Amino acid sequence: MSRLLHVSSGPYAPPVPARELTAVSADGARLHVEVHGPEGAPAVVLVHGWTCSTAFWAAQIRELATDHRVIAYDQRGHGRSPASPACSTDTLADDLEAVLEATLAPGERAVIAGHSMGGMTVMAAAGRAGVREHAAAVLLCSTGSSRLVAESLVIPIRAGRLRTALTKRLLGSRAPLGPVTPLARRILKYGTMGAGSAPHMVEACARIVHACPRKVRHAWSEVLGLLDLDHGVRALTAPTAVLVGSADRLTPPVQARALAAALPACLGLAELPGIGHMTPVEAPEPVTGKIRELVATYAHIKEGA
Repeated sequence: MSRLLHVSSGPYAPPVPARELTAVSADGARLHVEVHGPEGAPAVVLVHGWTCSTAFWAAQIRELATDHRVIAYDQRGHGRSPASPACSTDTLADDLEAVLEATLAPGERAVIAGHSMGGMTVMAAAGRAGVREHAAAVLLCSTGSSRLVAESLVIPIRAGRLRTALTKRLLGSRAPLGPVTPLARRILKYGTMGAGSAPHMVEACARIVHACPRKVRHAWSEVLGLLDLDHGVRALTAPTAVLVGSADRLTPPVQARALAAALPACLGLAELPGIGHMTPVEAPEPVTGKIRELVATYAHIKEGA
């Protein structure tokens, strides 16, 4: 691919992992996995969202890897994980289980942080044995469990059938995104980020999103358009914190509030003023701080405790 997959300098340039491996999912799909930080340190698993990659978590990885073992992987078809014809919430759950099995010892507990489709991945896998074994606590960041298209605010008109139809057409577009141009940055910033996002944040997100293959982007948009994981929210029994930006147009605060109300063990909802959908990039310190807090409180708990 001729386009740069991510920025190459600054706080959002991906750190070099301590090691890389391939996790194999239930259907044989191969997933690129990175491990950062010292072996034996408390574990954190980072799950990125639609059209992103491990590079999306660069700020969190750089900060946490000083004293945590940080595990990040590319969702199938994203980043360095090959595309697969199988795209569903079940395959998202399969993939997360495969990564946990490949990177954590039996009974080892980790804090799992999922952004957008990454949070949906955790919800899809909530009832799985692997997640119940390994999830000490969860951070659901800028995500939702159902009605994503109907409740999206990307199209600035009154809620109803027309807005839903236009949103579905926009998010499911098969059009190539092309190179990262000033116009492309403005469009991406409007749809996914808060008005106050700094240019270097917009650039980092644009490089990652524009690198996602068009067919992969469309295939997963179809899954998200039909998403219904309300049952997964009720099955997520690990202590779970919810975080959202007040200016999130893709998964607006109404989504986060519904999650907080339905989770069996919700630790609270934080709404970040002026922040859009790309919270780990737009607000790296609050996101990293919440992960650290969850690790300090819950990650020492062993299986069966």
